[in-house]
Amino acid sequence: MLFKRCIWYLLLIYLLALTACNGESDLPPTLPLAPTPGEQATVAGITVARPTSAATNADEPTATLPPPPTLPPTPTATELPLTATPEPLLLVTAEDFGTERNPLTGELVDDPTVLQRRPFTVKLSNSPAEFTRPQSGLNEADIVYEHTTEGYITRFTAIFYGHTPEKVGPIRSARLLDVELPAMYDAALFYSGSSVGVGNRLRNSDFRERVFSERVEDGFYRTGEAKPWEHTLYGRPAEFWQAIEERDLNRPPQFQTFMAFSDFVPEGGVPSNGVMIDHSWTDIEWQYDESIGRYRRWSDEEIHRDGNTNEQVTAANVILVFPFHVLDPTICEQIAQDGTCVHLSVQIQLWGSGDAIVLRDGQRFDVVWHREGRNDMLTFTDQAGDPFPLKIGNSWVQVIPDWLDNPVMILE
Repeated sequence: MLFKRCIWYLLLIYLLALTACNGESDLPPTLPLAPTPGEQATVAGITVARPTSAATNADEPTATLPPPPTLPPTPTATELPLTATPEPLLLVTAEDFGTERNPLTGELVDDPTVLQRRPFTVKLSNSPAEFTRPQSGLNEADIVYEHTTEGYITRFTAIFYGHTPEKVGPIRSARLLDVELPAMYDAALFYSGSSVGVGNRLRNSDFRERVFSERVEDGFYRTGEAKPWEHTLYGRPAEFWQAIEERDLNRPPQFQTFMAFSDFVPEGGVPSNGVMIDHSWTDIEWQYDESIGRYRRWSDEEIHRDGNTNEQVTAANVILVFPFHVLDPTICEQIAQDGTCVHLSVQIQLWGSGDAIVLRDGQRFDVVWHREGRNDMLTFTDQAGDPFPLKIGNSWVQVIPDWLDNPVMILE
């Protein structure tokens, strides 16, 4: 047995030696090191190249991917022109207003032909309140002057130019201030009558041909309401302009001076919510409403409304002026039954210059008012003497008597 095993071992050694001499083996060959990218190597007689992407798994079949789809070029965004910031608007001279802006408000008008007509002033009553309020047409006036008549009651002179309300009223009698305002604005005057003394001044004035007292042909009418007769006179502005035309007086106004307007808030203001004015007989309050950028009016703690629309009276500018007030001993406005004069006519000396307060855009400005010539309108300058711009829109001018004791309270 031992002999047979030896023979088998010798035979096995012989076979192994023979295989080594022939260079063949059943054992798996040793794998070569992987070539670097781009290099070639021979494996089992096959020349291969290492892929340049390391993401290929050698154990998985290599798939040929389709080329990526060709995408349309990314559109180039069109550059939009930058919106230019509009220049601040400042209106000072006649050239600034041109032919499409109302010189009494600074507003653009829808129909420039309305600026080819002559303005008119109309006298509106404010006392007693139960018979006169709400007055019609206040919100469509370009400018309203509120002034003392006699005693402590106030009355309005409204100036119409850019708008034509359906009606205005109640219309009452003129006062000495109405000898000045039509000259200032090259306007006609519509009123119910006057005292003898004021009537003589109007008939001898430089605008006497533009004075219209109550006549149905000129656009006046009575409402027939159940209230005192003197508070029932109204007028139709469209017919007022027709009456001016019939006298061949309806031409564009020849303004001698111009108020300044701006669409920006000037420097130098002090924040203020409005003003309260104690006229002794009546209390007036203007409150700034930021939501509309205007001032709202109350009279005697009640909302003051426009009778045409029932909307609250508002103004873009509230202007307080403080001219001298003197009694004219030659004109009596009210005579007692015994023939004595109860009230002399009040002369408001709205000429020269003086202190004023302008409320606009929720701010108070201390300014100076001017009227150097008879045909000059009221204008304003700041403390440096430069034109002070009002806010574009309508204005109320509160003419404050100098005999009242601290009548003005600015609301902070």
